[in-house]
Amino acid sequence: MKRSRMLVAAALASALVLAGCGQEGAPGAQDSGYEPTVAENVTVEGSPTFDAITQRGRVVIGVRDDQPGLGFRDATTGDFSGFDVEMARMVAGGLGFGPDQIDYRVVPSAAREDVIERGEIDYMVGTYTINDNRKQRVGFAGPYYVAGQSLLVRADDTEITGPETLQGKAVCSVTGSTPIQRVRDDGLTDQIVEFQTYSQCVDQLQNNQVDAVTTDDAILLGFASQNPEQLKVVGDTFSDEPYGIGVPRDDTAFRNKVNDLLQAADDDGTWQTIYDGTLGVSGTPGTPPAIDRY
Repeated sequence: MKRSRMLVAAALASALVLAGCGQEGAPGAQDSGYEPTVAENVTVEGSPTFDAITQRGRVVIGVRDDQPGLGFRDATTGDFSGFDVEMARMVAGGLGFGPDQIDYRVVPSAAREDVIERGEIDYMVGTYTINDNRKQRVGFAGPYYVAGQSLLVRADDTEITGPETLQGKAVCSVTGSTPIQRVRDDGLTDQIVEFQTYSQCVDQLQNNQVDAVTTDDAILLGFASQNPEQLKVVGDTFSDEPYGIGVPRDDTAFRNKVNDLLQAADDDGTWQTIYDGTLGVSGTPGTPPAIDRY
């Protein structure tokens, strides 16, 4: 399974090198070719979240904007693209709202539970790992994808080859993220650096201020593809990161509806279409994980 994830992420990195556009050195928005189907006469009985969406006439979705191939915003056009973004649009369509009725809000990792609890977004789709601690504050539909934690280092680094070689090294990740918590809990190093975005960590790596960046393999290989002469991903993945769609904790009706939409996308091939147009652009196969209803 680890090798399979690395092959998928590596294929994504190669594809991003070929498909990059926009600002020099950075990929532009990726056209997946997917167009969501907008459902009609949708009802979700007993869901205050859906009631708020209906009253507003728009869906507010939390996303990321700095993760090539997953959740990325083109600096020139302002367009969002990637696997997570397309999954978010698919759900919106299933709720009866088209792309012109979506407001994207960029939410950093550390703020995801807060904005969901306060009702500032309707749902969050942005490399959001499902875990029991987060379930104390929010609900999760899914998972819709499973990634794995890995390490990004400078291309000339020969000392860091995996998590067991991090002692004494400065490791960077995003505040509030699962990967940085794992580094801390497992005692992989006592030199931990945190920022609000992964791109800030990558800048620190390139400027020799940290020795490694850690997060999910697909994210890291997306960054490595932008600067293959300066950056590389090393070692096998050392976790399973099931990505879920974050929803209000007590809105069971809404969570069930989103799970229904994810299941339908698995069954009718929509998930595959979205995957093939984003993470699978090179042709590397991928399949949806089983949904964990609770």
